[in-house]
Amino acid sequence: LATNTPPSDGRPFSFSSIARKTMPVVVNISTTTQRPGRTGPGGAFGGLDPLEDFYNRFFGEAVPREAPQRSLGSGILISKEGEILTNYHVVKNADVIKVKLSDQTEHEARVVGKDEKTDLALIRVGKGPGNLPVARWGTSASLDVGDWVVAIGNPFGLELTVTAGIVSAKGRVIGAGPYDNFIQTDASINPGNSGGPLINVQGEVVGVNTAIFSQSGGNIGIGFAIPVDLAKKIVDQLRKNGRVVRGWLGIRAQDVTPQLAASLGLTRGAGVMAVVTEVADNSPAAEAGIKPGDVIREFNGKPLPKSQDLPSLVADTSPGQRITLKIFREKLERIFPVKVGELPEEREVVAQAEGKDAELGVRVQKVTPELSRRHGLSSTKGVIVVEVKPGSPADQAGIEAGDVIREVNQRPVNTVKDFENSVRQGKRGDRLLLLVQRGDNAVFFALKRKG
Repeated sequence: LATNTPPSDGRPFSFSSIARKTMPVVVNISTTTQRPGRTGPGGAFGGLDPLEDFYNRFFGEAVPREAPQRSLGSGILISKEGEILTNYHVVKNADVIKVKLSDQTEHEARVVGKDEKTDLALIRVGKGPGNLPVARWGTSASLDVGDWVVAIGNPFGLELTVTAGIVSAKGRVIGAGPYDNFIQTDASINPGNSGGPLINVQGEVVGVNTAIFSQSGGNIGIGFAIPVDLAKKIVDQLRKNGRVVRGWLGIRAQDVTPQLAASLGLTRGAGVMAVVTEVADNSPAAEAGIKPGDVIREFNGKPLPKSQDLPSLVADTSPGQRITLKIFREKLERIFPVKVGELPEEREVVAQAEGKDAELGVRVQKVTPELSRRHGLSSTKGVIVVEVKPGSPADQAGIEAGDVIREVNQRPVNTVKDFENSVRQGKRGDRLLLLVQRGDNAVFFALKRKG
């Protein structure tokens, strides 16, 4: 098949030629972990031991034990010497990795490199025959919603299973990691498909099957694949370094909603923007003078395609390179030059006075060292929300008990009195801009006072 349309000569539409050509490049990966505890399917992302799953259905989840744990997944041959692309979660913590080729021969494999942030890994069979079949790379950028695609893998250990569907959506963000940009498909993907290829009708790999949305652990027609354009870049770095070197600014940002735009004094129709919610100490952004509340309008002279693309734009920039950020701050635009750094490997009861704000409908308390430990907070700055009145402006905006308010209208809040004074400074009916710490994330909320 050369196009995405059925044949016009009367023959029935079939994926048999695609399957026949592509199955030899798909491998079955089984891992053994000689560690206490269960490896299991890893939620929506993992491989699954079908025998263990069978027992779990009838006898309940197994208790942690020290017996070897097994996991199954799939992989894609990408070199004649035996390099295989798969998911990070398929080989994570594995002590033994075995690969079964389409000719049923088995080989032990070793990890060349892996990248948890994109859930990709490169492994290699120990003594490859040197003449293995190799997958043909396609380009995920050329995919359109509605295009036919084929998934091949080993769901539940059933080797070389072929399923077909269409591209349901592109650029999906599902909260799997900082660089989410998934292809969504309704081709059947199940535990064990992880690491296998998503293939276009030309027989080219356009994605790496990675995740499913499911309440039961099985397929419901919502599967996700990592775009091959990203996978190719990751493979190049894993071959060279065994890891991925990424650019780093040291900021977190969120979308600018219409409510936030109004609170920040931005005009409508200003394009895609991201508002900075957090700046890491001693980071490139901090050294350049970037602050929470700054609105990023351009990255290195170009408008943001989508606000969620910012982490990828930064990551793809070489450490040491100088870039510019166009920032909107206090109703003025400024250009900030920034020298991009390298993303570090790891990124990191006494009664207290309480305050209640009837206008917003929240009750807050100063963050003490005890509260900080109890809630797993990184510092004692700010005030913690202990109660939200149902139906109040705070409730309607999405504020929750346990949130830590760090700023009001871009002014730091360190005490209950700071919070109360900042809230009182505006007029009734005005909007308030709150910078809130929720878990590991800082988020802006725009609240409208009661009129």
